[in-house]
Amino acid sequence: MKKALVLGGTRGIGGAIADGLRDIEVDVRAFSSKEVDTGNLDHIDTLISEHPEVDILVLNTGGPPSMNFFDIDKDTWEKYHNQLFLGFVKILQNVKIRKNGYVFLVSSFNIKEPNPKLILSNAYRMAFVSVFKSLSKLLAGDRISFINIAPGPINTDRLENLGVDVEALGKKLPMGYVADPKEIGDFVSSIVEKEINYLSGVSINFDGGAGNYVL
Repeated sequence: MKKALVLGGTRGIGGAIADGLRDIEVDVRAFSSKEVDTGNLDHIDTLISEHPEVDILVLNTGGPPSMNFFDIDKDTWEKYHNQLFLGFVKILQNVKIRKNGYVFLVSSFNIKEPNPKLILSNAYRMAFVSVFKSLSKLLAGDRISFINIAPGPINTDRLENLGVDVEALGKKLPMGYVADPKEIGDFVSSIVEKEINYLSGVSINFDGGAGNYVL
């Protein structure tokens, strides 16, 4: 039986991914953000020591708050550097992904269209996606697939925390609704269940056609 670690895996997108993997009989260990805070490097060290080897790794964490660029102080930069970048780097350096395995990153469609209100997210998510892309080539010989899921509007607590009116937003989107996290969970589970490995080093924009980017 395949083993999966899902960070931020008890609610929202991470929870939906964990549920989708369980549906296809993967042995899932899902962690809440309190159990494994990716910004707390002691938490990361514990995770590494307790789970040194997996088949499927899902890197997911909450996003930073909306802040004015000129109000972000040094401590805040460092906090989200650890949460969105360094914590993930340490995991990938120390947790072995078995041959024919998968690493899924849940990032944001802001890597395509940076939101000036989400400077912290823009900066560190894009930086880590660059590392993620590089690793997709370094580990391709073991047929390990790296897939970056870049969600647009998804009906999670994140939208509520940002003060978004979900119903009103849905009416403005091309498809007319804000997606349920289950759509992403079903996508991940189908990739694993069908053993699709050739799809690697890519960013999948889950935005319902909301973006204006071409590539």
